[in-house]
Amino acid sequence: MTKKIKSLLQRTVFYKAYLFFVKHFRLFFAFSYLPFLYKRRSKLPVEKEKAVFIEVSQPSLSNNLNLLHDSLEKEGYKTEVHLLLANSGLKREQRKRLKALIFSMATAHYVFITEGTEFLSGLIIRPETVFSQVWHGCGAFKKFGLACAEGLFGASEEYMKKHPFYSGYTNVFVSSENVCWAYEQAMGYSHNSSVVKPLGVSRTDVFFNSDFINKAKEKLKETIPQSKDKKVILYAPTFRGHTADAVSPDFLDYKKAAEALSGEYILLVKHHPHVKKPPVIPQECRDFAFDVTKTLDIDTLLCVSDICVSDYSSLIFEFSLFERPMIFFAPDRDDYIDWRGFFYDYSDFTPGDIVNTTEELIASVKKLENGFDKSQIKSFKEKFMSACDGHSTERILSCVIRESI
Repeated sequence: MTKKIKSLLQRTVFYKAYLFFVKHFRLFFAFSYLPFLYKRRSKLPVEKEKAVFIEVSQPSLSNNLNLLHDSLEKEGYKTEVHLLLANSGLKREQRKRLKALIFSMATAHYVFITEGTEFLSGLIIRPETVFSQVWHGCGAFKKFGLACAEGLFGASEEYMKKHPFYSGYTNVFVSSENVCWAYEQAMGYSHNSSVVKPLGVSRTDVFFNSDFINKAKEKLKETIPQSKDKKVILYAPTFRGHTADAVSPDFLDYKKAAEALSGEYILLVKHHPHVKKPPVIPQECRDFAFDVTKTLDIDTLLCVSDICVSDYSSLIFEFSLFERPMIFFAPDRDDYIDWRGFFYDYSDFTPGDIVNTTEELIASVKKLENGFDKSQIKSFKEKFMSACDGHSTERILSCVIRESI
């Protein structure tokens, strides 16, 4: 179909009627039909040893839930995993997945989730169920939820309050007491609410496990043999745009970076999972730069990297636990601030050089060869990651089980 024909079709009354139907069917399904199913099903008794784990968009159980899931399973709890694949649209298969989840949640004693979703926000959770949001990132960086209301990235405040994404939680677990206010603002909870709790982030426990770190180093050697005797630079930018049409930035000149740094370094590129078509690394640079988006997970990469280059990704919080240098490659930060916004002033917040060009990035890397002052990273870590000490999973589960007694 040509662009011209498609454009003409999109202007027709039938197409506009179709869009109206799709929007309102989604709202009906989320805020009327699913709550009806939940209310009817929740008349059944709660299964005391049942724990439900929900992934909103990931195709498998993520590192945000793995340790919690495995710990409860080892203790003999009945665990269920539900993958919603919410980005696939409200098609028949997703409707089936949502209905299956609702039936399961209605009799669950414990429910864990890592993102917000409109499909659960219409539910009035039964009091016997402990519903915990463990979130998919640490700290507080990019604005989300109600903090984005009326902005380019967010919807209207009226719509977001009428159709909330983050209601009904018993707990919201975060990485530090200093960021509680940001989650309260974004999720619509009152200041100093008892819902947001700084008990840590479960996924960070692996960064205090020497066996995990050693395995990560071995995994790197197996996957990228060229890493031997080289320092590792991780380039992990976040996406631009909305999740459905996410793209990666294309600011880095791989050829210039290879010419300047390939003698001592390799570059590992990790694109955000929402990005479907990332920029391609030039063929002549592939002995220096490697796209590891599909071959190495982010936890492995954080363990093995000597320098982290990012822009607006929350992975900088996890990386700060290693007290290694960071560089912020953010030439479009003014546009990004207008689009999404931050909880903190970007220039004051970032614990490392902010660069705008490949040449500045190279210079910042070279500067680190003369030494690195850890004090800025340590202050950053203490402020944003104080509850992440290798025992977050233990504290979270202790809290959840205590609340259910």
